[in-house]
Amino acid sequence: MKSMLRRWREAVLIQILASVFAFTLATAPVPVLAQNLGQQPATGQAVQGQQASAPEGTLLNFVNWVGNVICPILAGLALVGCIINWRQGRGYAAWGATAAGLLMVSGALRFIEYLIQNAQAVG
Repeated sequence: MKSMLRRWREAVLIQILASVFAFTLATAPVPVLAQNLGQQPATGQAVQGQQASAPEGTLLNFVNWVGNVICPILAGLALVGCIINWRQGRGYAAWGATAAGLLMVSGALRFIEYLIQNAQAVG
């Protein structure tokens, strides 16, 4: 009986996470369209001083996306997993370490971005 209840909880959690992911994908274009720089919308813009078609602009955009979007979202989901496991009396340290590690990766990528921007300003 206990394993059936556990499987049911896991199935519900997976459905909730899938719903949140689908909602995020459905509403992702809204903030992108809401950004604007004066008269011109900011969609399709590369990093300042770079072309989106240039390899370095593409790489910097990817680093920004991973560091500013993906890692914090995954860290938040890992924190939710940590809280759920803690409330159920199961092991939660791995979830907490994953959340902390993702935030460290995000911070490291932000630091690299800072170094790149300062190197461009000097050179």
